[in-house]
Amino acid sequence: MGRYRIGLGTDTHRLLEGRPLVLGGIQIEHDKGLAGHSDADVVLHAVIDAILGASGLPDIGELFPDTDPAYQNADSRNLLREVMGQVSQRGLVVGNLDLVIHAEAPKLSPHKRTIAHSIAGLLDIGSDRVSVKAKTEEGLGTIGTGDAMACTAVVLLTDR
Repeated sequence: MGRYRIGLGTDTHRLLEGRPLVLGGIQIEHDKGLAGHSDADVVLHAVIDAILGASGLPDIGELFPDTDPAYQNADSRNLLREVMGQVSQRGLVVGNLDLVIHAEAPKLSPHKRTIAHSIAGLLDIGSDRVSVKAKTEEGLGTIGTGDAMACTAVVLLTDR
């Protein structure tokens, strides 16, 4: 019987003017972007942590610390590629990925399919194995006031 390993990842970043908004490796038009040491792609950061958790590797902050200048403005797609190399060495592949993006604005419905295709390409799986949902916070908390975004990701890893 093959191995089945489930991982959960979450991430939250503040929104600031003057930064590009990058979600799932895709730049999305918006008047604010996510603040962070890297590109602050809240979606890929949650995905990375979910994959790391399922594979038994250290979390994103330990592997790519924000105190290391090498990761200043890092492209999170490259971080995910590095993680997938380590996961592959362990004989594991992504079975499927389910994620929820929490954001008040911009409306993400027009971007969900593009984000899913982007992530699927990075994971080398079919886009039918990546589910992207978007939820508002109905005006509640820092996400609801448009001051932050968050993402929750759940991944299933299986044997190659």
